[in-house]
Amino acid sequence: MSGANRGVRGVASPQGAGTTVQEERAPRLRRFEFAPVRGIWRHDFALYKRYWVSQSFASMVEPTFFLLAFGYGFGSMIAVIGDYRYLDFVATGVVGVAALFTSVFPGMFNSYIRRVFQHTYDGMLAAPVDVHELVTAEALWIAAKSAVYSCTPLVVALFFGLDPSFGMLLVPFVTFFTALGFGLFGIWTSSVVPSINSFDYVITGVVTPLFLIAGTFFPVDALPGWAQTASYFNPLYHCVELVRDAVFGLDPLADLGHLGALVLFAALMWIIAVRGMRKRLID
Repeated sequence: MSGANRGVRGVASPQGAGTTVQEERAPRLRRFEFAPVRGIWRHDFALYKRYWVSQSFASMVEPTFFLLAFGYGFGSMIAVIGDYRYLDFVATGVVGVAALFTSVFPGMFNSYIRRVFQHTYDGMLAAPVDVHELVTAEALWIAAKSAVYSCTPLVVALFFGLDPSFGMLLVPFVTFFTALGFGLFGIWTSSVVPSINSFDYVITGVVTPLFLIAGTFFPVDALPGWAQTASYFNPLYHCVELVRDAVFGLDPLADLGHLGALVLFAALMWIIAVRGMRKRLID
């Protein structure tokens, strides 16, 4: 239990057995400090040095397979979509898929395992670390890794004819905010599911539809009207649009709207992730 959240302290009444016990709750720490965040990052980095090869392989090779399978599979039948080669269209879309996969899955599974099986978070909260600092540090670590891994499809696409542009330098920032929101979504999900097997519902019912209606493999305007409307509430759609605009040409007004949607999503996920984890770890 966190030193900032010491729980309930009983104060005995001097009036004998028939009296009640008054309870006073220690105030929770609301100030945000970066020292605990740095400490958690050092912990995560120490672990990462042990498994970085296997995680990097999965995080970089899987989206590459998506790119090559769809880019050359459907690409043999669909040469262009709009003004883009289909391979280029898929490459920019798979960037968003990579950001989703490399953030939501660590957010879900790592958080659940560390909380339930390893009790890592109990040890962290025994130090001067509060829940909101723990959640923030974990989400930032996930987003930082994802911002790097999710650029792999663009690097691969460059070898297959995608024209380089200065806007590509903005892609890691786009994927960072996207991964931050989805990482926090995964952390929140880990705090509400009754068991680790319940993630199957989230993956099938939420994660899969997200990347199918985000304009990753085909344009959103080719979908039915209800699906087009749903896609506008999909953070991954805004990520894909931002990535494409960064690569092929920025549209400042529209891109500010897409970026605002990603920031709003991350802020909302941070609030409910902190509340969910606080309920599990403290309350």
